[in-house]
Amino acid sequence: MIPTLTTERLVLRPPEAADVEPAIAFFTGDRAAEFGNAMTRADAWRLFATVLGHWALRGHGMWTVTRRDDPAPLGLVGCLRMDNWPENEIGWFLWDGAEGQGYATEAARAARACAYDRFGWTTAVSYIDAANQRSIRVAERMGAWPDPAAPHPNGDAPTVVMRHPGPHGRTPGPA
Repeated sequence: MIPTLTTERLVLRPPEAADVEPAIAFFTGDRAAEFGNAMTRADAWRLFATVLGHWALRGHGMWTVTRRDDPAPLGLVGCLRMDNWPENEIGWFLWDGAEGQGYATEAARAARACAYDRFGWTTAVSYIDAANQRSIRVAERMGAWPDPAAPHPNGDAPTVVMRHPGPHGRTPGPA
């Protein structure tokens, strides 16, 4: 059910049980503050379970990202549509040591292409904490731009909505 994607340097594969501990380490650590707040171990475990369940409920979700020559997980990247979110999202989390090498951009481009080509999406956004400049730059490298008119999924949270080009180029807003 979950396709495996490959890029020049990466493999985006279905998440598996062995990926839960690296995910928990990330979401309970200091870097998680860039995505909101560090979680408890129980909350991080539930978030990883949500990653797995998203595929069953929506037919799309996040992949575990690895290098083509190394099966160790680098993070999670993929296609999301949480119940209370107004639009489809391309999202990414890279574990400590994997950032700054272009992996997020490369993997997110592959996920976005899959969203358009396989899942039938016509638009996508990335919801990014306003303080997370690294993720904003990833979205910009993908051709996304801030869309101040787009609805926010988190109400008053300081979120930047980065609008991605559609399957055939720049799109004005949600479908």
